[in-house]
Amino acid sequence: MCGRYTLAKPVGAVRERFAIGDALTFEPHYNVAPGTEIVAVTTDREGVPRGELLRWGLVPRWAKDPAVGYKMINARAETLADRPAYRAPLQRFRCLIPADGFYEWQSRELQPKLPFHITRSDGEMFAFAGLWSVWHRGEPDEVRSCTIITTAANEPMASVHSRMPVILGRDEESPWLDPGTTLATLAELMHGLPAEQTHLRPVSNAVNDARYDGPECLADAPQQQEPPLSLFG
Repeated sequence: MCGRYTLAKPVGAVRERFAIGDALTFEPHYNVAPGTEIVAVTTDREGVPRGELLRWGLVPRWAKDPAVGYKMINARAETLADRPAYRAPLQRFRCLIPADGFYEWQSRELQPKLPFHITRSDGEMFAFAGLWSVWHRGEPDEVRSCTIITTAANEPMASVHSRMPVILGRDEESPWLDPGTTLATLAELMHGLPAEQTHLRPVSNAVNDARYDGPECLADAPQQQEPPLSLFG
């Protein structure tokens, strides 16, 4: 799964990398948690990319209560076409979710779980593949929300967790947003980060508190904890 992530790069760098425009207001984040407003790239009716803030946790159009979104922060790539909540968004409402890393917790026998920060080996930003929706019922204002798609973990990631977010290659971002892309092609795009581009690093327990969003989340774990993991060391 993907339950926390980072977009800690300077705002100007994010604007330069992704088509979010100059009007969108946001700050760097070290511990993005479900239920918060996150930066996303969606498309307008003509298919033109645009930046907006979406609530993390998809609320289907037919939902009776927007709180259901807390149970829908992730969507499994393997079953998107079979789930009513995701079938229509997969066809019409796909988005990019900019990030520079994500967190996962490794279970350890008789010890607390160990948090890892997972990034590209080159440290560059990337985009999660996402779906978005608009919900209108029960509130005076609409709720615009999203989910992050997940897939099976690659080899280095599997040492921490069995799942990981779908991370698009830079040349795959436009096809993902393109309303004309076929479902068969979309299926080919839904993969994890290549193993050789994956870097894992144990980090401070500060990230365990979803309310804390400071740089201490990215501090190295105490030395008695396990060393960084990378496919090539």
